[in-house]
Amino acid sequence: MSKETVGDRVLERLRAWGVRHVFGYPGDGINGLLTSWARAGDDPRFIQARHEEMAAFEAVGYAKFSGRVGVCVATSGPGAVHLLNGLYDAKLDHVPVVAIVGQTDRSAMGGAYQQEVDLHSLFKDVASDFLETVTVPEQLPNVLDRAIRTAYARRAPTAVIIPADVQQLEYSAPEHAHKMVPSSLDASGWAPVPDDDAVARAAELLNEGRRVAMLVGQGAAGARLEVAETADLLGAGVAKALLGLDALSDELPYVTGSIGLLGTRPSYELMRDCDTLLTVGSNFPYAEFLPPYGQARAVQIDIDPHLIGMRYPYEVNLVGDAAATLRKLLPLLARKEDRSWQETTASGVRRWRTVMERRAELEADPVNPEFVAHALDPLVPDDAMITCDSGSPANWYARHLTFHGHMRGSLSGTLATMGSAVPYAIGAKFAHPDRPAIALVGDGAMQMNGLAELVTVAKYATEWADPRLVVAVWNNQDLNQVSWELRAMGGTPPFEPSQALPDVAYADFARSLGMDGIRVTRQEDVEEAWRTALSADGPVVLDFRTDPAAPPIPPHSTWEQIEATASALAKDKGRGHVVAQGLKAKLQEALPHRKGRG
Repeated sequence: MSKETVGDRVLERLRAWGVRHVFGYPGDGINGLLTSWARAGDDPRFIQARHEEMAAFEAVGYAKFSGRVGVCVATSGPGAVHLLNGLYDAKLDHVPVVAIVGQTDRSAMGGAYQQEVDLHSLFKDVASDFLETVTVPEQLPNVLDRAIRTAYARRAPTAVIIPADVQQLEYSAPEHAHKMVPSSLDASGWAPVPDDDAVARAAELLNEGRRVAMLVGQGAAGARLEVAETADLLGAGVAKALLGLDALSDELPYVTGSIGLLGTRPSYELMRDCDTLLTVGSNFPYAEFLPPYGQARAVQIDIDPHLIGMRYPYEVNLVGDAAATLRKLLPLLARKEDRSWQETTASGVRRWRTVMERRAELEADPVNPEFVAHALDPLVPDDAMITCDSGSPANWYARHLTFHGHMRGSLSGTLATMGSAVPYAIGAKFAHPDRPAIALVGDGAMQMNGLAELVTVAKYATEWADPRLVVAVWNNQDLNQVSWELRAMGGTPPFEPSQALPDVAYADFARSLGMDGIRVTRQEDVEEAWRTALSADGPVVLDFRTDPAAPPIPPHSTWEQIEATASALAKDKGRGHVVAQGLKAKLQEALPHRKGRG
């Protein structure tokens, strides 16, 4: 019987932590791990991406949609470098991810050897919560356990570097001796709560408010019932940060949807007119979309004591788990009998949805991009997992999709990187292979890396219990979000050499991989394309040929301006120049803050 190697023990330890999938790409810096994978019968499962950056994004998507740690693996040198963008996405969105990275043999380190990169310098920021190199077998259990435990506890990426020769050494456990560090696996769940006095002060403040607004983020995702009960007692309206769109159902009439530059007019009015603010599980950074200073008294609930209290002058900062803290707060809240504030909020939501429907149904050349998302909304299955890329599709994701049932959704909320939607969807499918996934992607992101990752979709699709993965491409041959920013800055046509994109046959490429592909060039065909894709027995790519002239309206535009730009869009066929002139002043106010993601 062959002796157990360090590589063998890495995989055994991952299995013991419940890790079922590892996303990666091979290279000689991890050959020792790959031979261990062969001996282990591919357990945990090695999921081969097309690129290490995509492997990291897939690990992030897996973690976001499963609640478990995502694990990625890459070789030394270029493989390690390629992981960075995905790991920064995890860091900025507070997602638990562990990167296992190869390194050149110890004997060659410091010798300017092939693929030798100073990995501690490379990862010291992105994996600042925990980063270590395993140099002897006895070190492995503690290092790997701490990386996983820290990723969970800090909701952050961590990194473990294992030189290639160490991977092949015979494993020996740490001894009961001086300068040996043992380790253990077990870790209970925890739900910290603030002290009684702080909760009582928060309740007193909230009970005194007459017009209460709530802002919820991804930290409230496990507290749906508690958030809804709190809003009901306080007669509050509830706005949602982009990362928290799935934290509360949009079927509740007082939920105003997204906040920020991609937000809704009702969310803007909710913050503008409230006298009390309760923020739950959100680190939304853009103060200009929160109540004016001095207007509202405020309470925040957040699990991270390092970040709480830094986005608004809160009077009470409750450090604790959202659900547990709200359960402690709820018995102290008095039901507000006057429901006029909440009813006003609900009225604004109804008006917004009517206006959005009108905007979506306007004719365009050839397809209105808003209509693509609007037509999807009533067709989304209750258990769908939706991913969205950065760029103009994020506007329509935030404003036209209403979350209901057990729907989940996410995007690169803080890094706002392009190219995450397709790998996120792949990670989500491995987290929940029995649920459908939908990726909403601009043509810029699709050309950046989405096309290559369709190969990964084709490779694994037959293994998913529910094989539906729909990739919808907004094909407007334009880097549209930046084009509108350029228009707003100068009120002139964007710089074509930087903005124009080639028209790629996305549906044809999908069919070349054995998947279905549908190109849609008429607005009347959009709904049927969605229905076909969502009833298919495998992955489908939808190539929607959309009009780049549809403007993303700032939420602090007046109702009259929002409706007027809809009329202007109906008349303008000159690539948005007429609309841009009218929007310039409003957009310039918000442009320094870009996409408003929190």
